[in-house]
Amino acid sequence: MIDDVAQALRPGQRIFVGGSSNEPAGLLQKMMTADLADDLHFIQFPIGGLNNFDFTAWHETYQQTTFFMTPVLSKADAARLHYLPMQMRWVYDYLQSGVDVALLQVAYDRDGVLRMGPNVDFVEAVLTSAEVVVAELNRAVVAPAGSLRISESRIDVIYETERPLAGWPEPNIDDAALRIGELVASLIEDGDCLQTGIGAIPAAILKCLSDKNDLGLHGGLLDSGGMRLIKAGNVTGARKAIDTGLHVTGMVLGDEALMSWAAETPGVMLRGANHTHEVSAIAQLDNFVSVNSAVEIDLFGQINAEFAGGRQISGTGGSVDFMRSAKASNGGRSIVAMNATAKGGSVSRIVPRVDLVTALRTDVDIVVTEHGIARLKNLPVDARQTALIEIAAPQFRDELREHISAG
Repeated sequence: MIDDVAQALRPGQRIFVGGSSNEPAGLLQKMMTADLADDLHFIQFPIGGLNNFDFTAWHETYQQTTFFMTPVLSKADAARLHYLPMQMRWVYDYLQSGVDVALLQVAYDRDGVLRMGPNVDFVEAVLTSAEVVVAELNRAVVAPAGSLRISESRIDVIYETERPLAGWPEPNIDDAALRIGELVASLIEDGDCLQTGIGAIPAAILKCLSDKNDLGLHGGLLDSGGMRLIKAGNVTGARKAIDTGLHVTGMVLGDEALMSWAAETPGVMLRGANHTHEVSAIAQLDNFVSVNSAVEIDLFGQINAEFAGGRQISGTGGSVDFMRSAKASNGGRSIVAMNATAKGGSVSRIVPRVDLVTALRTDVDIVVTEHGIARLKNLPVDARQTALIEIAAPQFRDELREHISAG
C-alpha cells in the first residue's frame, strides 16, 4: 500500500501534512523508509513535543515550510527549513492555493461516518487546493462526533493503520500558575465566551472557573480542562449569539479520556481557522475574552510570544487573531497571562524592550502575573509603564524604574 502513496508523489510537489493532534504519524513513519520522489516540499503547522518529523532529514533535496518552530526543527538544515511568520487565520488563506498533495488522518465516527480526526484547522483550505489527497485511515480511533466529514471519493490513496493517537499530558500547575489562574478568573463574568491556549497557566485558569455560569468556548483548542467545565455545566454556550450551545474549537488536544468524550459529544464542533480565528465571527460573540501568554512584555506593552535567546522558539500562532477579535467583540477583553520571571526567578519577563514584537502595544487590554493585574486599556504611556512595573517581580522593579528615569 505504501507503493501507492509513493506513486502518487511527483518531483517538485508541495505537500501539506496535517499537524497537532491529527498528524498522520503512521503514514509518515512508513514514508520515511519508502522510495519517494526527489525535490519534495513539505508544509506543516506542528506543535513542539507532539509533531516530531523533520522532513528535511528524509532526503537531501527535501525542503520544509513551518509556521511554528519546535525543538526538532531547530536542529534541521537551516538552508532547507523555512520558517514563515503568519497568524493562523492567514495560514488558512495561504493554504488555499499552492498545495499539490495533502497528507491527512481520517477515522470513522461512532455512527460509521468518515470524518477528520481531532484537528481541522486548515483542512478545508487544503482540500480546495490539493489535487491529490492521501489519508491515513486509523482504525484505532473513533473520530470526534463534531469533526468535519470527508467523502471517500475525495481521497485518492488510503493507507490503513491501527494505532492509538499520541496523548498530550495535562501540565503540572505550580503555585505561581495557580495564583495567575485565580487572578484571571476574577476577571471572568458569567456568560463570557473564552479562548485559552496550551500550558500550565491556561490549565490553572480553567481550574479556577468552577463558580462561573453559562460560559462559552470559542477558540483554537479544547483540552481536558474545558471538557471538565462542560461536563460540570459551567460551560453551556447558551448565551452565544452564534453557534449557540456549541463548543467551537479547531482541535481537541489531550488524553484518551478526552478523545473518547469528544467522540460521544456532537456539541464539540470542530471548525477551521477561517471560523475559529475569524474576526467577523468573533465580533458576533459578546464578551469574548481572549487569554494568551507571552515570552516577555516590555514597558510599552509590546508582546514577544515567540523569540528567546536570539532564536525563534515557537511561532506567531493565533494569539494576535484572538487579541484583535476581542477588541471587535462588545464587552471583549484581551488578556495576557504570564509568569513574572523565567530561569528560576533570575530573569524578568517584564523588560524595557522586547527582542521581537509579536503583538502590538495596542493589542493588549490586561496583563496578569502572579504579582497582580495591570489594566492597560485606555492608559497613557507613563501610566502603562507604572502599571506593568507594579506586577513585575519585586526584585526587578527598581531596575525597571531606573530605565524609565534614564530614558
